[in-house]
Amino acid sequence: MAQRNLIDTAFWRGRRVLLTGHTGFKGSWLSLWLQSLGAEPQGLALEPPTTPSLFQEAGVAQGMASTIGDIRDYETVRACMAAFQPEVVIHMAAQPLVRLSYSEPVATYATNVMGTVHVLEAARQCGSVRAVVNVTTDKCYENREWVWGYREDEPMGGFDPYSNSKGCSELVTSAYRRSFFDKAGIALASARAGNVIGGGDWAADRLVPDILRAFERGDAVVIRNPHSTRPWQHVLEPLSGYLLLAQRLCEHGAAFAEGWNFGPQDDDARPVQWIVEQMVQRWGDGARWQLDGGEHPHEANYLKLDIAKAKARLGWRPRWDLGTALENITAWHQAWLAREDVRALCLAQIEQYTNTEQAA
Repeated sequence: MAQRNLIDTAFWRGRRVLLTGHTGFKGSWLSLWLQSLGAEPQGLALEPPTTPSLFQEAGVAQGMASTIGDIRDYETVRACMAAFQPEVVIHMAAQPLVRLSYSEPVATYATNVMGTVHVLEAARQCGSVRAVVNVTTDKCYENREWVWGYREDEPMGGFDPYSNSKGCSELVTSAYRRSFFDKAGIALASARAGNVIGGGDWAADRLVPDILRAFERGDAVVIRNPHSTRPWQHVLEPLSGYLLLAQRLCEHGAAFAEGWNFGPQDDDARPVQWIVEQMVQRWGDGARWQLDGGEHPHEANYLKLDIAKAKARLGWRPRWDLGTALENITAWHQAWLAREDVRALCLAQIEQYTNTEQAA
């Protein structure tokens, strides 16, 4: 039987949620979703990482408390946690870019590894926390270029500093769970998502933002690795998984305190060339692309997630196929260019998503 609203509004209404990374792309979407559910979110993050940013464009701070601070500073994290006394912590703050990790490896490890330690230690000391979701990435797995999806019990690894630091974050999560959280009755899980795309992402060196910037300028999109295959998914897909997982952690505790994959259906793991050609077609107006023949740092060629566990045990499934995701991204960006109300636009897409029946 297809399902629509697994996320329980009654559960989230008035729920105190500490969200790290709330000024980023994914964090801004999740902040808006929590606000629409009637939760009481508190954010902890650096200033928005881009100009423009979804955080500013959608007025995310209007509906939540917002603390600007660095998770690399333990005292900042501890003080924020202690003052707010959250029940749920969703840790999303990170250095999220593969190519940047090559030029800034120390900062990448400091943020993604020790930042996670700081968040988990502050949650352990806080006294009010019942559930923690640590958001990592599909790239945390030791990538063997398999054509099948990685399952949650595959070895951690990662070639580049970003991917490797997220594998380390997973190991930190496992150690804190077994050493501290199980005994304290705090349910701690990790969430691994695929390549997330959506309206309001202006990050550098990400495929869809690079495509849209080129379209705006009337330039050809320059593509580095047209045959690289990734588990593309609209940003609302993994966010729905994080919310559902946090619910289950609060309701059932240790039974759900483990790693979880949130990815698309198998046929939405597509090569870069397919994505850019679809967006060229949807944008029109002379949009085009070309191959960049230069040398670039190593990036995996093939990566896919197995989401069978989330389907079977959480009841979670993707709702939007990749074509629908690209339609919504293009519509979002064109509406932004037309100076429409971005906050209303995001909330409308969240409502549209939650009212869409799950895939089979």
